[in-house]
Amino acid sequence: MTKHVILTHEAPAPIGPYSQAVQVGDTLYVSGQIALDPETGELINENITEETHAVMKNMEAILRAAGFGFANVAKCTIFIRDMGQFGTINEAYGQYFKVDPPARETVEVSKLPKNVQVEISCIAVR
Repeated sequence: MTKHVILTHEAPAPIGPYSQAVQVGDTLYVSGQIALDPETGELINENITEETHAVMKNMEAILRAAGFGFANVAKCTIFIRDMGQFGTINEAYGQYFKVDPPARETVEVSKLPKNVQVEISCIAVR
């Protein structure tokens, strides 16, 4: 199978040696997204709800660039800095998966890139 790297300017450019996403066959692996504005590179983090929506919009842009959508997402991983914010993050995240949500785990971590509060990655399939 061939590995195809996905890159779109509608999502933030990678801030390290990784791709926004990689497609292998009918499976798309989307790297962890944080709330960076793709145009300015600035963080969108006034509050955790806004930050989570920015993360999901970045993920959506990458999915779309590969010809996928949220309906194709089979699994997400959510990294958060404070499990006390789980409910608020979950509420914003849930707006993108109204029917048949993907499998998921949520993990509290001590630190994330650029000191953000939430990072989300996903795996999508056709």
